[in-house]
Amino acid sequence: MARYAAFLRGIMPSNPHMTNDKLRGVFTDLGFESVGSVLASGNIVFRTDESDGAALEARIQDGLRSTLGIPGGTVVREHAELRALLEGDPFPGLTHGRGSYLIATFLKDGAPPPTELPEPDDPRIRVVGYDTAARVLLAVVDNSEPGRTPDFMAWLERTYGTSITTRTWLTVQRIVTKLEAITP
Repeated sequence: MARYAAFLRGIMPSNPHMTNDKLRGVFTDLGFESVGSVLASGNIVFRTDESDGAALEARIQDGLRSTLGIPGGTVVREHAELRALLEGDPFPGLTHGRGSYLIATFLKDGAPPPTELPEPDDPRIRVVGYDTAARVLLAVVDNSEPGRTPDFMAWLERTYGTSITTRTWLTVQRIVTKLEAITP
């Protein structure tokens, strides 16, 4: 059995239909095993024999829509893809912190990868790379000026559409740690 992480788009923990227990319930009802959540922002880990990422994304999204009315997107990555991403150290010498956010934006399975790294329209956003295996765009967002946070998410959607979801590098690390606690 393979271990997977599902990154759910548009989850608002304050919405009673989007709580971790309800999200985990959908995954359990879909027949996945070792279902767990990481933080309260739509990160679910699980095991399954299925191996088609695009089919998993569609199946999970259908379950979320029909059971909880959640219309957002679902992006799925296998544990080995995320482990290799971490081991590749895409942010060498950088630390996620208050003034500098390390960001990972996952593209849906089957979405075309960028042919070249995009140039953000705000100098406080720096794209540092694209990991082909994990299908993730990596960026650093400068949040050092209070009240002047770049509108990074709007730029991402203008550039890639809504078939993406973004997590901080710390969240990706936590998800991999939780995946590694699941018996394969």
